[in-house]
Amino acid sequence: MGNKASSKGKKDPTVLSDEDLKTLRANTQYTEDEIRAWHFGFLKDCPTGKLDKKQFLHVYRRFYPEGKADKYCNFVFKAFDTDNNNWIDFTEFLLAVGVSQHGNLEEKLKMAFDIYDQNKDGVINRKDMIKIIEAMYDLANEEDRSGDKSPDRRVDLIMQRLNKEKDDVVIRDEFIQGCLRDELLRKILAPNTAVVSDEQETTPSSPSPTTAENENM
Repeated sequence: MGNKASSKGKKDPTVLSDEDLKTLRANTQYTEDEIRAWHFGFLKDCPTGKLDKKQFLHVYRRFYPEGKADKYCNFVFKAFDTDNNNWIDFTEFLLAVGVSQHGNLEEKLKMAFDIYDQNKDGVINRKDMIKIIEAMYDLANEEDRSGDKSPDRRVDLIMQRLNKEKDDVVIRDEFIQGCLRDELLRKILAPNTAVVSDEQETTPSSPSPTTAENENM
């Protein structure tokens, strides 16, 4: 597929360009045939080539029927939408899936940090962390938020273990290294870093974004 563009000079999101293939081959473990298969499935569910927030939330709700997915879904959507245009294109989608399926623990923790770093400034502050914990509780339908389970107390624990400088902000390296060495932190912040259902094959014949499942945290 060539580098087709729209009449306004913008890339057609339905087209898998040579540049897209090059990017995905360089940054994932998928073969060209596998990438094309994923692309076929993506367009089947997103004919415009755009996965918008409404559809993304719809998918999330399927996997968390007992919880409230809206807040956490917003975190994940913003992390995947790397160019901030309010929709996820195929390349953004498959890069995230590739980390989930084939990435090592450090790569998956980098993705988790990106989910939490909502304004993309490379730091997570205490206020952000409280919002994260609240969103995770909503997702898990956790009603007991008192005592040690309160978001504030949880964040106290996280900050004590992660924040080397004691300045109430966590930078990327602190987050990754802290979670790598501290199993409790991983259980709190990244208990499951999969983006795709375990039941989905690594090399599907006709994969689809509606099989995408993000159980991060």
